[in-house]
Amino acid sequence: MASYNRVILMGNLCRDVELKYTPAGLPVTEISLAVNDKRKTASGEWVEEVTFVDCTLFGRTAEIAGEYLAKGSPVFLEGRLKLDTWEKDGQKRSKMRVVCDKMQLIGGRSGGEGAAARSKPQASSSNTRYPDAAMQMDATHEHHEVFEEESPLPF
Repeated sequence: MASYNRVILMGNLCRDVELKYTPAGLPVTEISLAVNDKRKTASGEWVEEVTFVDCTLFGRTAEIAGEYLAKGSPVFLEGRLKLDTWEKDGQKRSKMRVVCDKMQLIGGRSGGEGAAARSKPQASSSNTRYPDAAMQMDATHEHHEVFEEESPLPF
């Protein structure tokens, strides 16, 4: 019997991303995605439904999500369905989730910066991620001032 297990979702994050690591050191994060659907009822009125989907990201994908995504961020995810089963207090429990292997960030950084992006320092000489950012800005600024002072034009 043939089967195909593929899920494609686009929605908004329900909460901030919390990056964790497995005992082997593999980055992992579990996120919840709100997917909106709008449809017309038999009476002709529009009804909006929200479906909440639990998703798991591993490896570099999880790290990128932790760096750039925050609550409310739009994101496009692709993965496969996985059924988790366990027993609690003698009751068998199960939960369907999506194990994502592809992620596409939607929109710009303005409204959906992740926790790591929000805590990045502004360009300065102590910026460890981009050490020459402040020097480049200063060099451009100094060059501009020199150009104005040494300009042969009378205005």
